[in-house]
Amino acid sequence: MPQGDAAQRVEPGAVPNYSSDNPLERLLTVVQDTRLAAELECYATPSLHYVLPHEWLALYGPSSPNTDVLDPAAQDFKTDFQKQNVADFRLGDTRAVRGWALGGDWTGPFLHLSYRAGPDSALAAAHGGSLGDRLLVDVAVEGGGRAEVEAPYDPDSGRYVTELWGYGGDDLESRVGARGRQSLKLGVLQARPDIARGAPDAFSRAGLDGRDVREVAPDHLLHPVRPLRVVLRWRSADRSAEIGPVTVAFQMVVRGWDAFLEVGRSANPHGGIGFLEYRNLLSNYFRFTGSGELGRRLEPYNLDAFGRKGGGEEPFLAVDYMDLHVLDAGCGIGLHRHRDNSEVFLMLDGEGWMVIGDWAESDVRDRCFEVRLLRAGHLAMLKGGNLHGLANPSDHQISLFMFGGYD
Repeated sequence: MPQGDAAQRVEPGAVPNYSSDNPLERLLTVVQDTRLAAELECYATPSLHYVLPHEWLALYGPSSPNTDVLDPAAQDFKTDFQKQNVADFRLGDTRAVRGWALGGDWTGPFLHLSYRAGPDSALAAAHGGSLGDRLLVDVAVEGGGRAEVEAPYDPDSGRYVTELWGYGGDDLESRVGARGRQSLKLGVLQARPDIARGAPDAFSRAGLDGRDVREVAPDHLLHPVRPLRVVLRWRSADRSAEIGPVTVAFQMVVRGWDAFLEVGRSANPHGGIGFLEYRNLLSNYFRFTGSGELGRRLEPYNLDAFGRKGGGEEPFLAVDYMDLHVLDAGCGIGLHRHRDNSEVFLMLDGEGWMVIGDWAESDVRDRCFEVRLLRAGHLAMLKGGNLHGLANPSDHQISLFMFGGYD
């Protein structure tokens, strides 16, 4: 277990009460309660992508007869679906959201950053007192812009907030409603095309035939296949206290009709007739050889595709099952993790909130939950060890094709 986290023992014969204070519901309530700087109609809701760093986790232990095997490294029994379900979590001080902003006839990317207000944040403790009506935050987008910006206190959300839109004009006030204008007045909403880079037509289908999409507009804030890492340093307004670096990374692997590695048309496919339009979603072939997206790094405690331990690298995705699932209205697959195996969720019909997160710290970002909408025709892939869950917020069933391995 990561230092400070907890394994919660469940008495033999008992079952955790998943219907009370469910972690998936709690996390999605945070998402639902996130107040962006402008009116809801100023955002393309399906594009919203949340990163919520967490600082503590508790996982349920196994069921009987393995009740006392609380160390995940020793939990080699693959068919116990109670072990490593999330029992509880505590979010950190920082939160981030990205997506498409809509201002009249303008569409462009935005980056929303916020920090916990009140005396219980790490920055307040370092400062030794009230942080006042605003913070400073140094924002460095990997491969993009960097700037120090103000993050005023936003009374509606009870957090220090800055929201950076990629709008290049001087008339943003005329493109938002009353809430957006108030955010501009407070300094919460800012036009910063140097930070929020990217044109809405950068990945239009017509211009992508045969191109490696990873190399198209690599500094785009909403790149469909490249991860986006943002390094933050939060400072008190008087610069006497600083917390950081805090690395937030938008890196959930989601692929589908509008998120792919390559697209094109093949004549007489495999000796057939006419044309086939293809989209490479995940691949170990041709120019994508060695990308590592379908592989996994094995820790000494991981079981490989053949059930052996020893560590190393596995360059392929091992599949132990293929299932069709129907998730009823208002239901969800709870937050949990598989220690060893990767898994793919392919949405066939409907849409749901997909959650993928980190169990342990990594060298690329502060551990977090990522939340984004998974739409029909798109898949999300998670690696062994990732926390994950899926919620159906609609009033009708959704259907999924799932494959991979679990433990």
